[in-house]
Amino acid sequence: MLVTLDAPYVDTSAADLSLALGDDELPALHVLDLDLPGGVRLRLRLLGASHQVVLHAGGATLTETVACLPGRPPELPHQVQDEANGYRFTATVLRPAGTGLSDRVAALRADLADDPYALVGVFPGDADAVTALSVRPDPPDGALGWRTWHAYPQTNELVLTETVVALR
Repeated sequence: MLVTLDAPYVDTSAADLSLALGDDELPALHVLDLDLPGGVRLRLRLLGASHQVVLHAGGATLTETVACLPGRPPELPHQVQDEANGYRFTATVLRPAGTGLSDRVAALRADLADDPYALVGVFPGDADAVTALSVRPDPPDGALGWRTWHAYPQTNELVLTETVVALR
């Protein structure tokens, strides 16, 4: 689902992001609720130039927030692996050369625009100011995964994250 957002783009960069697990839901610009096989419920939430995913499965709730979070150091880890809870997170920051950021964002918008398991928020003022989330609807091997993209045209950065959660 492609949505044009009314809120101005938050002028940040990849260096301002951090990861938080278990926080309360923050005010969202747009939300996509998904009911997945096996009684799994997922909320994809756009938060300015950031995202939040809320997973309800098997009586447990996981909230993942990637955002500029007050009171938290701006440290987006490259990898988090919590075997005990079946959670794996990776983040990569790209700085494409030339028109690479615009090309990648245009392809992303085209690929996800009509995907019922994706949410793409386009911010006013710059077509490359995009936050996108996409979930794989049929988890393999008892795991659920989602990917996100945060494009920062003012700093020519594209932040890619991927999360996999074991469903128990």
